[in-house]
Amino acid sequence: MKQVWTWQNMQIAWQVEGEKINSPIAIVLIHGFGASKDHWRLNQKSIGSKAPCYALDLVGFGESSQPNSCLPYEKKTSQNFHYCFDNWSKQVFDFCKEIVNKPVLLIGNSIGGVIALNTSNKLSKKCLGVVLIDCAQRTMDDKRLAEQSLLMRFFRPVIKTLVRQRLLSTTLFTNAANPAFIGKILKVAYPSGSNVNEELIDILFQPTQRNGAPEAFRGFINLFDDYLAPDLLEHFEKPVHLIWGEKDPWEPVKEAKKWSQKFECIKSLEIIANAGHCPHDEMPEKVNPILERIIQEAI
Repeated sequence: MKQVWTWQNMQIAWQVEGEKINSPIAIVLIHGFGASKDHWRLNQKSIGSKAPCYALDLVGFGESSQPNSCLPYEKKTSQNFHYCFDNWSKQVFDFCKEIVNKPVLLIGNSIGGVIALNTSNKLSKKCLGVVLIDCAQRTMDDKRLAEQSLLMRFFRPVIKTLVRQRLLSTTLFTNAANPAFIGKILKVAYPSGSNVNEELIDILFQPTQRNGAPEAFRGFINLFDDYLAPDLLEHFEKPVHLIWGEKDPWEPVKEAKKWSQKFECIKSLEIIANAGHCPHDEMPEKVNPILERIIQEAI
C-alpha cells in the first residue's frame, strides 16, 4: 500500500513489505532513472519475507513530487530542486532515519546504485552494506571526457549548452514519453523480453504524464559533473555485492568485472545470463534468491 512522507515540503511516495518481520535490519530499494518504487514489484514481497523491505520514489519520479529543475548556475528557490546525487542521497538518508529507523542494507539499480553508495557514506554505521544492480557507470560525466571520441569532445560544449534549454529538453522528453517509445527502449534494456508487458510499460509511462516530469528529465540530463561509482568505491569500507545482467546494453559487464578485481570492498559478483540492465525485474526468479542470501548473511 502506498504511503506518503513529507520531505522538505515535497511529497515522497513509498511502500513497505514485511514491516512486521522481526529482523534487526531493514532493506531499502532505490530505483534507477525513469523508474519508481513499483519497478521492484517482483522483488519486494520476496525480500520482505526476510526483513522489512522499503521502496521509495526519488524526487522527480514515480508518485513523488516533481519540482522545477534548478541547474547549478540558476537561482535556488523554495519551488525548485537541484536534481543531483547528493540531494537524492539526502532524501534516502532522511528516509532511513525518519521512516525506517533501523540499520539498513541498500539495494540500488542503475543510478540508484550510485545513490546507494553515496547514502551509505552519509549513514555511516547505520548502513551494513550495499548491493549494486547494474550500477550506472556515467560515461558522459566530465571526469570521463578523455575516454570520449574526438568528435564527441568537440561537440560536447554545444550539447551541454543545448540541453540546458527547456524548449529542447521538453521536446526531447515529450517525444520519448509515450508507450510505443518506452516499449522499444524496454526491448533493448530487457534482451530476453521477459516481463516486458503492458503493466511494466504503464509503470514507466504514467509518471511521465504528470506536469513536472519534463523538469526531472531536464535536471537529470544536465548531470555532467557528479559522483562516479569507482571514486566512491575506492575508499568504501562496507561490503558491496554486484549483480549484473550479462547483456546490459548500457553498463557493460566487463566494467563490473574490473571493479570486482580492483576494489577490496566488493565481496561478490553475480552475472545473470541473457539479462540486461534491470535483471531484478527481467529475471526475478534468478535475482531474488541471490538477494535473499545476501540479506541472510547481513542479518
